Amino acid sequence: MTTIMIVTMIALLLLGFPMMIPLITAAVIGFYMMFNGLGQMDTLIQQMMAGIRPTSLIAVPMFILAADIMTRGHSADRLINMVMAFIGHIKGGLAVSTAASCTLFGAVSGSTQATVVAVGSPLRPRMLKAGYSDSFTLALIINASDIAFLIPPSIGMIIYGVISGTSIGELFIAGIGPGLMILLMFAIYCVLYAVIRDVPTEPRSSWSDRMKAVYQALWPLGFPVIIIGGIYGGIFSPTEAAAACVLYAIFLEFVVFRSLKASQIYAISKSTGLITAVVFILVAVGNSFSWIISFAQIPQVLLEAAGINEAGPTGVLIAICVSFFIACMFVDPIVVILVLTPIFTPAIEATGLDPVLVGILITLQVAIGSATPPFGCDIFTAIAIFKRPYLDVIKGTPPFVLLLILAAALLIMFPQISLFLRDVAFR
Repeated sequence: MTTIMIVTMIALLLLGFPMMIPLITAAVIGFYMMFNGLGQMDTLIQQMMAGIRPTSLIAVPMFILAADIMTRGHSADRLINMVMAFIGHIKGGLAVSTAASCTLFGAVSGSTQATVVAVGSPLRPRMLKAGYSDSFTLALIINASDIAFLIPPSIGMIIYGVISGTSIGELFIAGIGPGLMILLMFAIYCVLYAVIRDVPTEPRSSWSDRMKAVYQALWPLGFPVIIIGGIYGGIFSPTEAAAACVLYAIFLEFVVFRSLKASQIYAISKSTGLITAVVFILVAVGNSFSWIISFAQIPQVLLEAAGINEAGPTGVLIAICVSFFIACMFVDPIVVILVLTPIFTPAIEATGLDPVLVGILITLQVAIGSATPPFGCDIFTAIAIFKRPYLDVIKGTPPFVLLLILAAALLIMFPQISLFLRDVAFR
């Protein structure tokens, strides 16, 4: 049965079907073979509905809506200008500013693809004009945008939290340390690149310009305060924080900045609705697929065959990192989280691993895979936005991917990088 399900999925993917079709087809085949027919098909449908029933998932469309509003408004530009005012003049400062802007906007939007658009669109032309190669620029934007997967709010963390039953609030707080560590690693690489290539620096901003930039960015900086401060202070649940972000984004872009008009609400809502529909369909069919493979005890068979159950905590973490990294090179990150998380759940429970640490590592791996050839989703976002050939977009990615793999290794060796803030906030 397992072989037939896997072959069917691969065949449908190669034929170009959307990911939801191979998932539900494999689930139906597995259901048919286990129950000798489709007479109890309502059970499978119930599992689909169960997948999208958790109230925590309400945060997903809200964060998507907030990100859409901010991307079309002035929030991103004001954050970028603030970062540039302080570090744009140092060697490699423009590249470091790009990475920092991606991190800040990730803390506002929670979406890697929204970050590619919001930060990449204004900063790529400036980096090219400053003397950075296009391959380096594209790779930096794509990979730095993946920090949005780790800095709260993170849609990937929400999906993992729902599937695994892990506290989303703890995941959000635990992602801050790794996100800042990766930003530091990228910044060091950007400075070294600029020194080796002798890239010219930007003019130094005066302190009056810096204070003006900070003043203009104060409103957008309210987003991470609402999300992190609200959850840390016990004021909001993650879902309530998402709702507060939507209200704040509407207030900011429609009332304070007046960057958007009432006539644009329909287009923004339509865009959010389409993205949300895709995400929720994937969650529903992914949950039914996970139920089938769990019911058939496929995870236990696979883990025993690979000897992972005897590998110990470190071995399980390495196996998880490798599996999620490779899978996200080919498949959408949400689907990978939905499918692989239940497979590794028995090994995680058997070895007593902290599910929050596992969640951070999984989130990091899907972030790496999203920017890694051949089919990382952020690669194709960059191709569409910047209108560059595939080979040009992926040419500069290897150094950044290696840095992200190093970050994963550091998290395995020193888990307190991730868990320290979680322990302070919740323990």
